[in-house]
Amino acid sequence: MQNLLYLPVPISFFVVSAITTSIALAGLYLVRKRYPAEVLKENHEVAAIIFNAFGLFYGVMVAFVVFVTWSGYSDATKSLQMEANDVDDIFHSAEAFPEPARSLIKKELMNYVNSIYYDELKKMDGGQVTLHAGGRLHSLMDVFYSTDAASFSNRELYTETLKRLNRLAQDRRLRIFAANDTVPEAIWLVLLVGGVFTVLYTFFFGMKNIRAQYVITTTLTVTITLILFLIYVLDQPFTGTSKVSTEPLKEVIGVMENE
Repeated sequence: MQNLLYLPVPISFFVVSAITTSIALAGLYLVRKRYPAEVLKENHEVAAIIFNAFGLFYGVMVAFVVFVTWSGYSDATKSLQMEANDVDDIFHSAEAFPEPARSLIKKELMNYVNSIYYDELKKMDGGQVTLHAGGRLHSLMDVFYSTDAASFSNRELYTETLKRLNRLAQDRRLRIFAANDTVPEAIWLVLLVGGVFTVLYTFFFGMKNIRAQYVITTTLTVTITLILFLIYVLDQPFTGTSKVSTEPLKEVIGVMENE
């Protein structure tokens, strides 16, 4: 399933929709082959009431999960942007620091942002990064902590830069936390079972025009499939072709290299 995340978005959505729709239409064909429209029409009055109530509950559930996962995806994007912004702020603040602290800080900042952009984000794609994997961040902190604060003429700037460094560490932690799945397995079970039941209900409506019923079942199946797959994509913000943009880090690297 996760391999679909690495395909172009239109193709991955088409693949999952094609699979689920084929299964749904096969089920509808078997039901209509066994039960003619006249027999199924006897269920319309009761089935319609149940279907409306079930559809309402399921729709609310899906909307809530989409909101939660989209919020998580937005938080992951914001954390990465804030991390890039913190690096840029510290880099420019270091200009006012005396040597050798200035050169050491800039060097460690460059090592840190390169390790994030070229290594850590790729490992996050495979779920391999933990909070304890921040070696470059620790090296950057060691430079600050081993430097005598008394050697800085602008103590206020030093204090503010140290706050930004702590904020950088916090934003990194938030980015890693955001990479974790936010939708529990229990909710996935409810979503999937609810989606199956919703499609199955369409089998027990006896439309005289069977082609129209095929179209209705197809559109409902595709819609549910796309929404569920959207939730799956948003729940993994650093994986696949729809992952959070790394452009902020790339821009910061460009600025640092041109200084």
